[in-house]
Amino acid sequence: MFKLSLLLPLTLALLPLASSSAPAKPAYLGAPYAPGSHPVQAKQLEQLGRQLFFDRGLSASGSMSCATCHSPTHAYGPPNGLAVQLGGANGKQAGTRAVPSLRYLQTVPAFSEHFHDDDGNDSEDAGPTGGLTWDGRADSTHSQAALPLLSANEMANGTPAAVVKKLQASPHAERFRQLFGQDIFSHPDAAFGKAVLALEVFQQNPKEFAPYDSKYDAFLRGQIKLSAQERRGLKIFDDPAKGNCASCHLSQRAESGAFPLFSDFGHIAVGAPRNPAIAANRDSHYHDLGLCGPYRTDLKNHPEYCGLFRTPSLRNVATRKAFFHNGVFHSLRQVLRFYAERDVKPENWYPKTMEGKVAKFDDLPARYHSNVNMEPPFGGKAGGKPAFSERDIDNMLAFLKTLNDGYKPAAGKKS
Repeated sequence: MFKLSLLLPLTLALLPLASSSAPAKPAYLGAPYAPGSHPVQAKQLEQLGRQLFFDRGLSASGSMSCATCHSPTHAYGPPNGLAVQLGGANGKQAGTRAVPSLRYLQTVPAFSEHFHDDDGNDSEDAGPTGGLTWDGRADSTHSQAALPLLSANEMANGTPAAVVKKLQASPHAERFRQLFGQDIFSHPDAAFGKAVLALEVFQQNPKEFAPYDSKYDAFLRGQIKLSAQERRGLKIFDDPAKGNCASCHLSQRAESGAFPLFSDFGHIAVGAPRNPAIAANRDSHYHDLGLCGPYRTDLKNHPEYCGLFRTPSLRNVATRKAFFHNGVFHSLRQVLRFYAERDVKPENWYPKTMEGKVAKFDDLPARYHSNVNMEPPFGGKAGGKPAFSERDIDNMLAFLKTLNDGYKPAAGKKS
């Protein structure tokens, strides 16, 4: 296992170059962690970050910690099947987006509208790519860690000063003074930045957040063989004429030899149905448009980005109970059926209008429907044949389960 101080420079060196960045972050966040730039040792920061991550006292309700939504026993994703999680000052305010996993985020590049995987001279412009959160507005785990602390429907502190006031009255206060100076709480912005820094460093722990210990990883290491059904599932997953999943969820090793993250980090509109379980959706005029709003505002004048959300990693996807940015589906089988049938059997997925017509892409205003992806397995004609069958789905489900962390290969066996 790499030491943290060795892992972080390697991670930074592997990041592709971006031609434009996410919105400027507030000054109180300070700089992301870089080995050698802080007098505090990484291990001390990590230990403090771990304590903060599990502390419910840092929320306005006193009932919510980072771990409430990002459970370590659920691959640092949500521990339940709710489409969106509950938070806010009273602990009962519903969010508007499904909670993603915090695993395998270390090498997600900062957001770029025009992404190139090298120096930009020879590679194709991949379009909007990268950034953390569903709309890529956080440029690093450093920036991302601040969002739940302040968000009105999460930990609901509102301001950095409110967080720091809780820290000063918490069991962490003396540790803060030891690490960052006796007068640290006299400088609320700096103290908040240090709290975010500690959370960032904790989330760089490879054993916790990037273990690469799934069955598929063991297969890539040559330790085991996949079953016949798992191999069939992988073949369908990769097949451009069937699943075509690998076009966004890369399943092969990178040229550098790094294990695949099962995401190209691009932003795409798949036309997920509107989720009536989200309270905000009771307002027919409300739409979550991803890159062009409502949370992200710097790209609001780019109608071609409306409805696009970042492609998540498929690692640990079989452990989840809510899928897509709005948590509209609650089983992986349902997701795969949607991909197979969205365009050929839209009546299975979308409501009907008063005139009896199927309201396709009902979570996106009609003027943005042209943004919805039509590449395979999408793009078929209504009444046509799905791109893959129920048996194909069985096989792909078997393969996707090999991406769950925590696999332990039996000694001396390759099957």
